[in-house]
Amino acid sequence: MVATPVALSISCLRDDGSNAAADRLATIAERTSGGRLREEMVRVEEILSRVQAEGDAALMELTERFDGVRPDPLRIPPQRLADAWQATPESLKDALRLAHQRILAFHQHQLPTDLAVTGPHGELLGRRWRPVQRAGIYVPGGRASYPSTVLMNAVPARVAGVQRLVMVTPPGPGGEPHETVLAAAHLAGVEEVYRVGGAQAIGALAFGTATIPRVDVISGPGNLYVTLAKKAVYGRVAIDSLAGPSEVLVIADHSARADQVAADLLAQAEHDPLAAAILLTTSPELAAAMPAALEAQLENHPRAEITRTALNDWGLIVLCDSLGRAAQLSDCFAPEHLELLVEDPEILAEQIQHAGAIFMGPYTPEAVGDYLAGPNHTLPTAGTARFAGALSVETFMRHTSLIRFNREALEATGSAVITLAESEGLHSHAESVKRRLN
Repeated sequence: MVATPVALSISCLRDDGSNAAADRLATIAERTSGGRLREEMVRVEEILSRVQAEGDAALMELTERFDGVRPDPLRIPPQRLADAWQATPESLKDALRLAHQRILAFHQHQLPTDLAVTGPHGELLGRRWRPVQRAGIYVPGGRASYPSTVLMNAVPARVAGVQRLVMVTPPGPGGEPHETVLAAAHLAGVEEVYRVGGAQAIGALAFGTATIPRVDVISGPGNLYVTLAKKAVYGRVAIDSLAGPSEVLVIADHSARADQVAADLLAQAEHDPLAAAILLTTSPELAAAMPAALEAQLENHPRAEITRTALNDWGLIVLCDSLGRAAQLSDCFAPEHLELLVEDPEILAEQIQHAGAIFMGPYTPEAVGDYLAGPNHTLPTAGTARFAGALSVETFMRHTSLIRFNREALEATGSAVITLAESEGLHSHAESVKRRLN
């Protein structure tokens, strides 16, 4: 019996000066918060405790329970990665090579430079950048395979100079991760790949086991349990971000084509039932045409159920009086992906303060950023673009301050140091300066 498709009922609003549109955007941004998170965090903490206490044995048992396969051995041999690359169709190899080349070229421009300053008394002040020694990359499985995630995480780590790169990814039904994920790991120079996913994989990277090394930084997106596990281990290791479900916000005027806008909204909605797809437009005709345009492209869509659920629950169309107002609403939401399908996208982009990535003009669908434009596709979600940015080379580096005073500098500033130390009641701080000036 064929299931009846879910009817499309995306929310449509007119921004009439009330807070209705802003309130709905706030609800969408907070769609993964609340009581459920507290309940699931208890489960995640139990998993992490088991991994910390039992190591590989816990990884084996938990993976068998959650993924239906026992990952014995945990590590995938490097030759298996090479074989996956060789078995990849040439057209897909070419696409992966192009993506790798463009991502690498862009991220090489991000390498920070050391800073050295000479102070007014000849003292030397500086900042030195160095890579972390070990980085862990999480590559999700589940609803789709994500070779792009391999490249977007491994490339900046390699550019940073990380010595040991460790990748974890859930096993598929046959006990192996997706073939293209393994091929992308080979292309990116990742030799250490383990077939384990979920919160237990994050625990392995944070605590270390007999097989999987403890790392210094964990990056890469995942489901709710992965995100909560990253939150729980932060402080023991660094993390890139707490990524939530994906989202796109499109600002469009009369120049935008309805079929292109619909395709871009669907491209986000097909990720996950919790994905958000939002259109802010000044065109009544575009707003009116959008439900039918979406429905037309949903016919025979291979991920129609997921996509319809996302649009019905977290989709939104808002008719705005001006592009300036659309920009204000967008900044309230602080989208992960922002598309500007307007006549003058560069001018409108100058009005935007909060967005993970901005895609300007009709020839820049968000999909090019997902795969090969060059800038990283790991972006802040759920409003965190107000204070966070994309994953970068610096994610895998740390900086150290360098200070060298000479006697002249200490004589010139020492009395102020002594005064400040004494004001804080720290006797030996002041004494450490006095004894050098006697």
